[in-house]
Amino acid sequence: MIAHLRHLTRRLPLRQAKLQQQQLRCASFLIDQPEYSFLKDLGLERDNPGVFAGQWQGRGQSITSYDPGTGQAIANVRQGNVQELHNAVGWTVEAYKQWRQVPAPVRGEIVRQIGDELRKYKEPLGKLVSLEVGKIYSEGQGEVQEFIDICDYAVGLSRIYAGQLINSERAQHTILEAWRPLGLVGVISAYNFPNAVFGWNAAIALTTGNTVLWKGAPSTPLVSVATTKIVAEVLRRNNLPPVVGLCQGGTDVGAALVADKRVNLVSFTGSCQTGRDVGVEVQRRFGKVILELGGNNALIIDESANVKMALDAALFGCIGTSGQRCTTTRRIIVHEKLHDNFVEALTAKYAQLLPRIGHQLEVDTLVGPVHSKQNVDSFKATIEEAQLLGGKVAFGGRVVQRPGHYVEPTIITGLPHDASVVHRETFAPIVYVLKTRSVDEAIAWNNEVEQGLSSAIFTENMQQAFKWIGAQGSDCGIVNINTTTNGAEIGGAFGGEKATGGGRESGSDAWKQYCKRATVTVNHSGELACAQGVVFNVE
Repeated sequence: MIAHLRHLTRRLPLRQAKLQQQQLRCASFLIDQPEYSFLKDLGLERDNPGVFAGQWQGRGQSITSYDPGTGQAIANVRQGNVQELHNAVGWTVEAYKQWRQVPAPVRGEIVRQIGDELRKYKEPLGKLVSLEVGKIYSEGQGEVQEFIDICDYAVGLSRIYAGQLINSERAQHTILEAWRPLGLVGVISAYNFPNAVFGWNAAIALTTGNTVLWKGAPSTPLVSVATTKIVAEVLRRNNLPPVVGLCQGGTDVGAALVADKRVNLVSFTGSCQTGRDVGVEVQRRFGKVILELGGNNALIIDESANVKMALDAALFGCIGTSGQRCTTTRRIIVHEKLHDNFVEALTAKYAQLLPRIGHQLEVDTLVGPVHSKQNVDSFKATIEEAQLLGGKVAFGGRVVQRPGHYVEPTIITGLPHDASVVHRETFAPIVYVLKTRSVDEAIAWNNEVEQGLSSAIFTENMQQAFKWIGAQGSDCGIVNINTTTNGAEIGGAFGGEKATGGGRESGSDAWKQYCKRATVTVNHSGELACAQGVVFNVE
């Protein structure tokens, strides 16, 4: 008995140590700290299932989401596996059979309710976007507002989207266009806009009669879960089947989604290389695809430009979201008469930002962290390569030594317009300032990169402005005048050309990408007549 008691006594400190370690691990999650109570307001817990298709589950790998501003763990998400993905596809395909029969304005009413539910949770959801991505508070709030805005847009769209009535060459014949839903839309989104990109796709896809299955980025799983919870509550209140599903997962889950013939359209946001692979795989099975890929966006400063406004545009264009937007300004092409003074003024503005580098949820922060160590490593490698090629770091160029993933916003000058590093998109706050002799030369440089997403010119010259937007101008999908390359509104179609993928999301007539078109000829003459005057009878 005495020996047994001694044994228990020896084991007690070990058990206490393990208990303390467990308590320490639990306490290390931000979700358990009072200042992050907004996470629980969103229905999140320390451990969260990452699959939804009517009910929550997740049998795959458990991953931890981290705050890029501190490196601290936020919470865990149990991802789905390939089998769960296949099951979720089946459930959302089955839901489509019911959803397509709902009148479009009634579908629009459901989307309106989703927008209203997002309004209720805008503050905590926007803070989660900031926390998990690294973007500053106002940008996190703005991202959720984009989802709300596209819901408002989709409500109106539900009552007006329609085909044409076309004149027929045959008497008492009418040609109609009918736009019908595709079926299941798969959405694969990136970490930099983990809420809005899903929103652009989901609001329009649902309104036009499709169901949606989402795979969010692996490094922002909490935004995916929290957003889906908000949508799921609206579906529950309306007794609807899972017309929206979620399956968080790794590359195997993404590949299974892309390859599944039951997914009629894949909307993919990510790198050019991965997008190329996605496009080929979907085309192999004759599916449809929307590709929103990289951008190497140029801001042109004409000799006649309003320089003060151009400087403000450059500041946000280059540094917003710490240089991690697809539409971030990567190149500034300045007329040679303005170049030196512009660089001097821009570096002075950059210097004012150094005290404003900080955690993304702090009130005074204007420059938050980049998303991951991979971004930091890419930043360092790019700076080194630019210097080896003869570039001069006019400002920044250093990693900020503090917990988290912080780098200095950086300006590089002295490189030729066609340097390899200039032609490559780096997801970090690095901008190359180039000196040009004319707008024509600047347009040529704008167009010589492989991507074609966004572009902008600052000019007070009407001739140059209209050249810029015409056939001899920018070859991008977004062609701005006297404003930034980034910060697009939802009313216009968003997307780009060339290696950006050619896809269009959000406003204008982007809704057509979520539909199949039928041309319908109606003969109301009582007699059969062939087109083109063809006569074919035996009488």
